[in-house]
Amino acid sequence: MINDHLVLVSGKSASGKSASLRALDKPEGVMYLNCENGKKLPFKTKFKELVVTDTTQVYQAFAEAEKPEMKDVHTIVIDSLTYLMDMFESTKVLTATDSRAAWQEYGQYMRRLMAQIVAKSTKNVVFLAHTSDVLNESEMINETIVKVKGALKNVGIESFFSTVISTKKMSLEKLNDKNAKSKLYNVTPEEKDLGFKYVFQTRITKDTIHERMRSPMDMWKATETYIDNDLRHVINRLHEYYK
Repeated sequence: MINDHLVLVSGKSASGKSASLRALDKPEGVMYLNCENGKKLPFKTKFKELVVTDTTQVYQAFAEAEKPEMKDVHTIVIDSLTYLMDMFESTKVLTATDSRAAWQEYGQYMRRLMAQIVAKSTKNVVFLAHTSDVLNESEMINETIVKVKGALKNVGIESFFSTVISTKKMSLEKLNDKNAKSKLYNVTPEEKDLGFKYVFQTRITKDTIHERMRSPMDMWKATETYIDNDLRHVINRLHEYYK
């Protein structure tokens, strides 16, 4: 099985990852798994929110969402994958008597989550994750990646996803080109006054070749390289592409 409606939203801190959730349709049907110590979202919400304090709760939440009495749930958000894996490390690896076995389980946790839990889910699934600039010593270049540890570091978290988009905070001057000219890109009066805009970047450009954005072929046009920081656009496009 595979979940066609799966996306990884990656980006630096304070670049608009959580804010992109603010306009999701039918917010009462969003199951929001807060893995960041209960940190509040930057907007008022009607999400079904669970503060995750143990990594097994994520497995349980997906199972709950499939029950008939939870049929109104249409989207599951994990915020963030970075903190979820940090939680696994601090609560299960660093406290283990056999650290080698614990690090193996760290990698297997992610593999089970994606292959057995997310793949079988009937919901839209959105992972948010923080990126870091890391030196690739073999090529001597800085790459922007979702940083994890153990064997997963070599595999790369992004490899579990067909659709990876990035959040950016960019000047309107830089955005005013052919790569931001679609109905999914709109500049508000407030953004004009500020001179910048929070956007999603959907495709790699010549300035971002060392980032790990990806999507299936022809999912996004060149004019949709930069779109509004609104996750509705991404979910709608996934449904259109795979219908």
